[in-house]
This record gives sequence, C-alpha cells and structure tokens, in this order.
Amino acid sequence: MPETPGETGRRDAGGQPVSACAAYEGSEELGEARSLAERFLEAVRTTGGVDVGADARMLLPLVVSELVTNVRRHAPGPHMLELELVAGCARVSVWDTDPALPVIREKDPRRVGGHGLEIVTAVCTGFEMHRELVGKRLTAVLPLHDATV
Repeated sequence: MPETPGETGRRDAGGQPVSACAAYEGSEELGEARSLAERFLEAVRTTGGVDVGADARMLLPLVVSELVTNVRRHAPGPHMLELELVAGCARVSVWDTDPALPVIREKDPRRVGGHGLEIVTAVCTGFEMHRELVGKRLTAVLPLHDATV
C-alpha cells in the first residue's frame, strides 16, 4: 500500500475505520462504483469529521471510475473496490483476478482512449500496483483537502 504520512486513519464513533468496500461480479453498472465513492465521501465528512474539498468530490469518483473501467475492460470477472480514509487522504484499492499488471502509456494527446491510468497518476499523490497470490491490486492515494495556492 502507498505510504501516507501521519495517522493511520480516522475512526468513527464506534472506533471503526472510515471505509467502504464492495465486491462485483463484473456485470454491474459502473455507476455503482461511483456511487460507492460518493457515499464514502459523505461518511468521511459526517462520520470521520474531515472537510472534503471540491477537488476531491470531483476527482474521487473519476479515479474510481477509471480504475474500475480498467478492470472491466482488461480483466473481466470478479473484482473488489475498497476505499479508506488514511491521514486526510482517500486510499482507493481495486483488486481483480488477472495477475497481469497494466502498462501506463506515454502521454499522447492524439490517442483516443487509453488515458485512464495516466489520469489517475496525474491527480493522485501515490499510485502502486502489485501482484497478489491471486490476481493483482492497484492502489491510488488522493488528498481530500483542496491544494492551497
């Protein structure tokens, strides 16, 4: 998992980490994953007591959408999406059953499609991918506070 500085994660009133997780068969609408991200952000705000910036409200569903789309396009079948609040950041993790790691392509504004991981790595402060005993896991870290100028 990507390193995030400071605390390991905010807890809700019952002492549980602020997180969300869903397992998918692969036939669900992509909107379900984006909805999970939006519900997670609401829990971060209300239960975790973290102020979520406008950038994060826009970018987290985009990051989730790009990662889940990548799985559905290149590793169809069962997959899991996990979101966790860690040190003021959203840690987004997507697991699937295919051990092949994706390749992040070179920037090419003329290319149609294939920009998903390019987008994710551009907006996130951390991105890792690694094989697991079964399949692989892609993990991205997105700050929840808007950058100050």
